[in-house]
Order: sequence, then structure tokens, then C-alpha cells
Amino acid sequence: MNGKLILHVEDNQYNRKIIRDLLAKNCYEIVEAHNGEAALDLLARRRPDLILMDIQLPKLSGLEITRRIRTDPALAQIPVIAITSFALSGDDRLALEAGCNAYISKPFRPRELMAIIRRFLDS
Repeated sequence: MNGKLILHVEDNQYNRKIIRDLLAKNCYEIVEAHNGEAALDLLARRRPDLILMDIQLPKLSGLEITRRIRTDPALAQIPVIAITSFALSGDDRLALEAGCNAYISKPFRPRELMAIIRRFLDS
């Protein structure tokens, strides 16, 4: 492990597995939340180095969770990468306006996602 903790917020079990396997292969520690409420509960206990945030989530959207993160001084500096499978024109703008640091749409190339992650964790 490289000591970096990544929180992955994703409601789809298959997508969580893909990301889990990719991050493990690249020696990152990962914690997962299956919805927005679980993510906020987890963030009350742990401070990840980076958050991978699905936008379309049950209960609370990824954008709403990101807005809440940005208003909490203890969490506000954590980079958030928005991930969505419903990439519509303007979604990237909405994600950035909500406070996400970067945006990637599904399906993505593993190499592309890892480059974005490293951009934030290696700086």
C-alpha cells in the first residue's frame, strides 16, 4: 500500500468492484459507500485523501454530497472526482460548480482514471 486512502461512492456493485480492483492493483487503500448517506457517515469517521463520487446516487446525489463536503472545513480540501454514466452536455460544468475537482464519464479507460487520481495524490 502507498498509504493513500480513497473513498469510492457508488451504488452499483459491479462498478465498485471494477474500481476496487483497479485501485488495489495500483496499491491504494479503498473504502466504499453505496449511497450518499453512507458516504457522509464514513466521512465523519475517516478522512480519505481523495473521493471518487458517482453523480447518480439514491437518497443524496453525488453533487449534493460534494456541496456538503465543501462546506465542512475538515473535509473541504479533499479532492473529489465526479464519475457518471449519464454524461450529458453540461454535466461536467455542474460537477465543477458543485465543487468537484475533476470529472470523468463511464465507461472510462483505467489509464485515464489513474492519471486523474495521480494528478491529485502525487502533487
